[in-house]
Amino acid sequence: MLNRTILIGRTTSDGELKYTPSGVAVYTVTLAVDRPFKNGDGGKETDFIPVIAWRQLAETCANYLRKGRLAAVEGRIQVRSWDADNGKRYVTEVVADNVRFLESNKSESKNKQSDPFHDDGKPIDIPDSEFPF
Repeated sequence: MLNRTILIGRTTSDGELKYTPSGVAVYTVTLAVDRPFKNGDGGKETDFIPVIAWRQLAETCANYLRKGRLAAVEGRIQVRSWDADNGKRYVTEVVADNVRFLESNKSESKNKQSDPFHDDGKPIDIPDSEFPF
């Protein structure tokens, strides 16, 4: 049997880092994942999928994921249930084994030097004396 999923989407919030009573880190966030087709009106449909990360991965996600960041999540689907006042409740979520951050942090990029290729596509004047051949 196999229970694996890979999602690529954007975070809908900064997420939430908590610790269990025994001190284990748990991070929760919702990932907005576009469907690969358009609806009858020609618009995109999006699924909002809860994601949970545990231990060191949870702390890493809390440090680097912010609202709107593009991320790839690899993990397994989990269905939990509990009894509530109005009947049994269910939630389907992805338990992350691996998270890849697909964009750099925008605040970090402001502190770095500007892109040396920002004029890419424009002619560059290099004198012949600069070439070694």
